[in-house]
Amino acid sequence: MKNINHFTDVHGLPCIEKIVSSVEDTPEPICTNITGKIPEWINGSFLRNGPGKFEIGNQKFNHWFDGMALLHQFKISNGQVTYKSRFLSSDSYQANKEHNRIAVSEFGTITMPDPCKNFFQRFLSRFELPKPTDNANVSFVTYKGDYYVSTETNVMHKVDPETLETTKKVDWSKFIAVNGATAHPHTDPDGTTYNMGNSYTAKGASYNIIRVPPTKETPEDTLEGATVLCSIPSVDKTKPSYYHSFAMSENYVVFIEQPIKMDLLKIVTGKLTGKSISNGIHWDPKLNTIFHLIHKQTGQLSSTKYFAKPLSTFHQINAYEEDGSLIIDMCASDDGQAITNYNVQNLRKSGEALDEVYNTLCRVFPRRFILPLNVDDGTPYGQNLNNQPNSEATSIRIAKNKVFCTHEDLHGEDLHQYGGLEFPQINYNKYNTHTYRYFYGCGFRHLVGDTLIKMDLHGKHMKVWEQPGLYPSEPIFVPSPNATEEDDGVILSVVITPNEVNKGDRFLLLTFLLVLDAKTFEELGRAEVPVNIPYGFHGTFNATA
Repeated sequence: MKNINHFTDVHGLPCIEKIVSSVEDTPEPICTNITGKIPEWINGSFLRNGPGKFEIGNQKFNHWFDGMALLHQFKISNGQVTYKSRFLSSDSYQANKEHNRIAVSEFGTITMPDPCKNFFQRFLSRFELPKPTDNANVSFVTYKGDYYVSTETNVMHKVDPETLETTKKVDWSKFIAVNGATAHPHTDPDGTTYNMGNSYTAKGASYNIIRVPPTKETPEDTLEGATVLCSIPSVDKTKPSYYHSFAMSENYVVFIEQPIKMDLLKIVTGKLTGKSISNGIHWDPKLNTIFHLIHKQTGQLSSTKYFAKPLSTFHQINAYEEDGSLIIDMCASDDGQAITNYNVQNLRKSGEALDEVYNTLCRVFPRRFILPLNVDDGTPYGQNLNNQPNSEATSIRIAKNKVFCTHEDLHGEDLHQYGGLEFPQINYNKYNTHTYRYFYGCGFRHLVGDTLIKMDLHGKHMKVWEQPGLYPSEPIFVPSPNATEEDDGVILSVVITPNEVNKGDRFLLLTFLLVLDAKTFEELGRAEVPVNIPYGFHGTFNATA
């Protein structure tokens, strides 16, 4: 028997099956019912992305990351809100619709050979390399002022934020030698955007730091001018680390090579063995975590490597430089098996089986690492190089180009009762790469977020918004006009519940756009939507004048 770790001992979790169920899209704007008051200064669209269809014909997707991308728009103007949604018109979506079965493999679902082909064709089709999916269901991102939806493959889709229509398919590999890019790029104040993507060659796997220029040369431009700033060979050539995002300070890109490994041989032979990509991903706690620093101007990789004990991180909070150190804040856990546990079957369980899934997932907490930048021959060994006052983090030089780091918790004991924190967001446009005080996220007392949390780094105090049975998604900060303080503004979050409410003529799940005062964390208003929305991943606010 495999020894299963239980990280918590929680009982009686409510079933959330209905918030990970398929819905229809609503491409025409519909009115919402406002309670409270939506501030009249908020003008623009809150855009959200996530899976919205979990079965095709009589076949079901296995993993939460596999559902067909459904794009959402909450248009906010003069205190009123309309809602619309549209399935992303990806090749994967069209092929699935046309064949009425899963025709393109996803992260956790392998497509079976077409039953209409003869035996010999079916046999041969197992030897084809899986075609990467273009089902961009993770995030809304911007390059050169345009909106794209993205997942982690080499294909993004340019989307009109007004209509949510797909206007262009863009393939990273047509511009630079990468096999994909993350759905979490970082943008400098001048609009220059940085991202990361892998490349696989005969020499093995490499991690590439990508730079995309801030402006277009022609109106049709997409990723023209993108360059690979730096290429870092994977320590294990056939088993590169999985990464969902990276960190960026004013002068550095920070890549965190974590012990979640992708077995490339397993992945490329998946079609032959009938195994999906998720089967080729494993956590190796015998390996340390490595921080790689790349100078943004020169593309030089720092010769100093910073090590930490094995950890898993999906989302970074912020990174900045101060007093000769690079400070990096992230949401992290001590176990990296969560990614494979988010199967649709697990999310739809109830009773003890659901409790078991939750209790075998490690909690995620906000942590700070402090990396000393000026390590040279004169730097002493064996002593703490962290010069930040009142910080519990340590950085100790252990060999010529090696520094071993331990973290400081960015929270108090009270966060434990909320199940940790994920989906972190800050006042990005003003405070990314700079000293900051506040971040926002979801508390996880369930498999999805069930509270909204504001963390104040001065004293590590927190404010919480919660209502029993309601599940808020990633909080997005929108600054108020003429804001003078970091938390002047509002928090937007889409809140859903698996519990049906009687709407007179029909029963619906309660779904609404929540607006909180970012300073007090008090509810200002909500816009109730008369259709069901599944729990999604990431979003952004597109302000209009």
